[in-house]
Amino acid sequence: MTYTIGVDFGTLSGRAVLVNVKTGEELAAAVKEYKHGVIDTALPKTGEKLPRDWALQYPGDYLEVLETTIPSLLEQTGIQPEDVIGIGIDFTACTILPIDRYGEPLCMQPEFEAEPHSYVKLWKHHAAQKYADRLNAIAAENGEPFLQRYGGKISSEWMIPKIMQIAEEAPHIYHAADRIIEAADWIVYQLCGSLKRSNCTAGYKAIWSEKTGYPSAEFFNALHPLMKTITKDKLSGSVYSVGEKAGGLTEKMAQLTGLLPGTAVAVANVDAHVSVPAVGITEPKKMLMIMGTSTCHVLLGEKVNIVPGMCGVVDNGILPGYAGYEAGQSCVGDHFEWFVNHHVPEDYKKEAKEKHTGIHELLSQKADLQKPGESGLLALDWWNGNRSTLVDADLTGMLLGMTLLTKPEDIYRALVEATAYGTRMIIETFRENGVPIEELYAAGGIAEKNPFIMQIYADVTNMEIKLSGSPQAPALGSAIFGALAAGKENGGCESITEAAAHMGKLKDHFYKPNAEHAEIYDTLYAEYKELVQYFGKENHVMKRLKTLKNGHFASLAKRNQKGDDHA
Repeated sequence: MTYTIGVDFGTLSGRAVLVNVKTGEELAAAVKEYKHGVIDTALPKTGEKLPRDWALQYPGDYLEVLETTIPSLLEQTGIQPEDVIGIGIDFTACTILPIDRYGEPLCMQPEFEAEPHSYVKLWKHHAAQKYADRLNAIAAENGEPFLQRYGGKISSEWMIPKIMQIAEEAPHIYHAADRIIEAADWIVYQLCGSLKRSNCTAGYKAIWSEKTGYPSAEFFNALHPLMKTITKDKLSGSVYSVGEKAGGLTEKMAQLTGLLPGTAVAVANVDAHVSVPAVGITEPKKMLMIMGTSTCHVLLGEKVNIVPGMCGVVDNGILPGYAGYEAGQSCVGDHFEWFVNHHVPEDYKKEAKEKHTGIHELLSQKADLQKPGESGLLALDWWNGNRSTLVDADLTGMLLGMTLLTKPEDIYRALVEATAYGTRMIIETFRENGVPIEELYAAGGIAEKNPFIMQIYADVTNMEIKLSGSPQAPALGSAIFGALAAGKENGGCESITEAAAHMGKLKDHFYKPNAEHAEIYDTLYAEYKELVQYFGKENHVMKRLKTLKNGHFASLAKRNQKGDDHA
């Protein structure tokens, strides 16, 4: 028997699975939470306070994931290292870091540990929004052709706006960096000792095209003078296709993980995209939702179509031979967790404890007793900005229709419905622009754990929803690409279609829409669309309020600084 390992690097932890190549059986799984988590208030080494909208990480946490989870898989199963023929990894993206010429992250060096811009910028680092705005304005004015491939806007979450922020706010960090790379590519660099950038990360997150490469030096110079030669100075390194072999495991990493030197390492992938073969999708017209703290929507197309507000379309970016489309929502599980953590009364928590259930489950049970529209509430799901279809991180959340009789479960249901409306808007936008969607699939923590939420999604979209057969779909997908990297001659697979057929899986259970509920949701969705138009495009009150809030925050920070200086 031969086996592969997939490692999924998420927002808060890394998860690894060991999979039988011939049957797809997952023999073991292991999880390691990041020691430093999301760094969004203060730097870990110095305690230096961070401004609003920052989200950083410490790359040493990622190495601990490899060091902890992979030996655990071998120990749990008794599988011998020689029977593990390949390893694949995926990462939540766009997550970037500056490194020196030896591949060491700048933040792990004493001289830079007090420098916020030397750290990993996580996907949800939104402090680069003004740079994204500048990029979009310059690209539109210059008629840059790449812009339409990304729905007309580049998000603040993507690589180039984040690099612009470094260049402008910390030019010494920009100069010190030999390269600025995706965390996904950095992990593969560590595993096999060779920097091989992924066409998935480069195509979706860094404005790179298989046909035309990066934009011109003139364009980058217009973004910032330091960036004129960025493609040569900071983004150098050949780009390889997902499914290719990046190299073999180094002696150092073999010792760290317990695997054999030379074990095949696949080119890095993005967590959402790598999940597609994990549910058996190898053809167009099937959308996969990866539902967790955020949701990413991915699907295959026969050709490249321009879809307003999508995150991107990349030839061969998900599977070879197809155009791969991506859209997303920035706040889904985060959305529900915010409400539970800050707005659920103590008597509900007491009730959940007495019933030996979780607070999410209790709220879901109570909300499930309602019919659509019964609470009179409607929400906009922008608590962490809007990724698709407005591509605007400065938008904020909204809840409409509350009265003195509104209960926590009413609000919880409205927040869930808002995220379902956002997904429906994404689906309809693709369809309206020539990209058909006939089947809907779901993976991730929410799909795995919450039937109430999934039924609402089925009712709102009026589509059946099929479920991933693995609770760790991205890690399984990475293991599938590990089998492809190993190759048929080593006990792996010859094509992604073959690998997906052997190793991908779905649950027998699926969600079917309730016709009566779907009809009511048509009416509520029409109201949602009105709110999206008004608050997303016409009335910029959300942005004005955010500017005012940030101004007060800056003033407070200055006052605190003066107080510290005086002390």
